[in-house]
Amino acid sequence: MQSTTSSPNVLSIRDQVVLVTGGGRGLGARLVQSFLNEGSRVVINYLESADAARETAATFPERAVAIRADVRDAQQVSAMVKEAGAHFGSPITTIINNALTDFSFNGEARPHADTLRWEDLDQQFAGTVRGALNTVQAVLPGMQAADFGRVINVGTNLFQHPVVPYHDYTAAKAALLSLTRTLSHDLGPEGITVNMISGGLLRTTDASSATPEAVFDVIAAGTPLRRVTTPEEFADAALFFASPWSRSVTGQNLIVDGGLVKG
Repeated sequence: MQSTTSSPNVLSIRDQVVLVTGGGRGLGARLVQSFLNEGSRVVINYLESADAARETAATFPERAVAIRADVRDAQQVSAMVKEAGAHFGSPITTIINNALTDFSFNGEARPHADTLRWEDLDQQFAGTVRGALNTVQAVLPGMQAADFGRVINVGTNLFQHPVVPYHDYTAAKAALLSLTRTLSHDLGPEGITVNMISGGLLRTTDASSATPEAVFDVIAAGTPLRRVTTPEEFADAALFFASPWSRSVTGQNLIVDGGLVKG
């Protein structure tokens, strides 16, 4: 995954300091592991999964640190970024906005059209959109100083193919896609790219653990690959967006779901 390019605006993955929000469990933990495997220094952000986050950090004591912060709180995010910079002696260059606030992919328990509350939407917007805004603004000075940055937002294929109408979750992710595209225009001149990876249902994360096996089977049957995408495969796309190979790619939404949704 490394490049020998000498461009001042390109850092190899091993030279990056990567912040993964919600990195203590589920997809976030897989993203953390993938970047550690490639030699990155990684900030494992967590809110409630302290034991898991600290265990991973202890396995890579020189290249990982676990820091608690609620991404919805700008002051906590700012403090986390300062702590990470002091710990590694380098600013964060890459952020993966993965944190998911109080949500489970359980179609039986989701709010329906007649029971959906603004509070449901507000909760997801706060975790997804406000959280991403807080992290970007907190790391921006360091990225500007480095003339390099990678922002990778975690989206969903549900706003193209709402096979299950999770109204609150999908609306927040759609807003995050818009923010991805507008931020790419503002930050491009600074050497910062902003992209989104939209997975489908992944087999398996904490959030998809409540999904019946029959649903996985239906999704697998509908994909050209005839299988459900794994967290490891999703993380491969994040490595691409962080790598020098994507240096001219920004404002994009890459769907990683085995071909279930086209474009």
